[in-house]
Amino acid sequence: MPKDFFVLMKAELLVTLLLIIILLLKIGNKKQGNGFLLQIINLLLLVNLVAGFFCNRPGSLFGGSFHTDHLLVLEKNMLSLGTLIISLQAYDWLLQHKHVAEFYMLLLSTLLGMFFMISSGNLLLFFVGLELSTIPLAALVNFDLDKRLSSEAAIKFILSSAFSSGLLLFGISMLYGTTGTLDFAVLAEQLNGSPLQLFAFVLLLAAFAFKISVVPFHLWTADVYQGAPVAVTSYLSVVSKAAILFVLVPVLYIVFRSQGNTWYNIIYLLSILTMVIGNLFALRQQNMKRFLAFSSIAQMGFILIGISGQSEAGGTSVVYFVLIYIFSNLGAFGVVALMSTQAGKENVNDYRGLYKTNPLLTWVLAISLFSLAGIPPTAGFFGKFFLLLAGADKGNYGLITVAVLNMVVSLYYYLRIVKVMFMEQNGQPVERIQTGMPAKMALVICIGGVLITGLASGAYQYIYSLIAG
Repeated sequence: MPKDFFVLMKAELLVTLLLIIILLLKIGNKKQGNGFLLQIINLLLLVNLVAGFFCNRPGSLFGGSFHTDHLLVLEKNMLSLGTLIISLQAYDWLLQHKHVAEFYMLLLSTLLGMFFMISSGNLLLFFVGLELSTIPLAALVNFDLDKRLSSEAAIKFILSSAFSSGLLLFGISMLYGTTGTLDFAVLAEQLNGSPLQLFAFVLLLAAFAFKISVVPFHLWTADVYQGAPVAVTSYLSVVSKAAILFVLVPVLYIVFRSQGNTWYNIIYLLSILTMVIGNLFALRQQNMKRFLAFSSIAQMGFILIGISGQSEAGGTSVVYFVLIYIFSNLGAFGVVALMSTQAGKENVNDYRGLYKTNPLLTWVLAISLFSLAGIPPTAGFFGKFFLLLAGADKGNYGLITVAVLNMVVSLYYYLRIVKVMFMEQNGQPVERIQTGMPAKMALVICIGGVLITGLASGAYQYIYSLIAG
């Protein structure tokens, strides 16, 4: 039993160990500068990522409340990879910050909550993991203590999170009242499609929709993204949403599989609304963080198409696209972070003529935007192709048509940024930005992922084998 505990909860125990080490470093190394602390933490995050690929096996603990398998291990490793990339990108910003250790303690606390959430076997552990991953995020959003915009973003994030948590708890209480259980496996057998259970499902789905910024539950997203530090915005956009998606798919496919026809219609409508609204608002954004916020909203609409497929291919396409999304979005946010930290520039017009002074950063941002737009041969093209293919399994070609039209619209606003960087020379472009080694490593990882993941078909096949097996 002790051996099972340490093996099955390896990811959670490693993150807990990292938290303890960082706390001890904070207490015992007051003479050391931020540079030393950041190097040690990044090394620990790398060790955590590498360790995630070894000594894994499926199993469950605590009466089935906690479970793990090879797919869940892969999903946790993806979150660890995203966290490491964000940490490398934030190196230059945190180098000048007074609260480096506190930043990572909050960040790893959210990551620990996400790990518990992904491995949850019942609604109670899921809710505990969700709250553990959400509450520290509110503090991270307000991490720029001297900026009023950051405090405003934190308040909006707290209020929206509290509201979504209330909806989730209300739905959980009704499910427990009608079935007498919180276990996912038992719930799937007890659900009979009664009006009260359908209402509970709508509340649960609304709570999930808040977390991943699905229209009409997206209103907090742009303001929070703009006010939060860029590193926290990256984390919210990629890691946080990925964790929720990793839970949403099995909840829909397994727990609520008997209500598949009902939630398919809801997902269908939400997908169209999310793609259309996200794209229309992205067209007119001038702040890069708000632009990427509405871009991420539109991307969630495409992910919902894959979920609507209700098949193994649908689940595979979602996990595969999330992997691609980590590289693509973090590549874009990496350049935005450097522009914001070193040049103090966040508006689209500030990127005019960027290619003239910063050609490498320009190409990184351009390739990342190409991937987000779904332009071949970047990985984003293959990711969206598999999402649409999974959605087409249901034979609903109207939804696919809407998605393709929205892809055409998205090409305009993604290529608008590329045009500004390469072709517009009005005014004085931003001076050459000195990129530190950690930030360079993060950008190389992102661009390598964007180019390799799409061309290496083995990634999709491996994920499919885990889901089908």
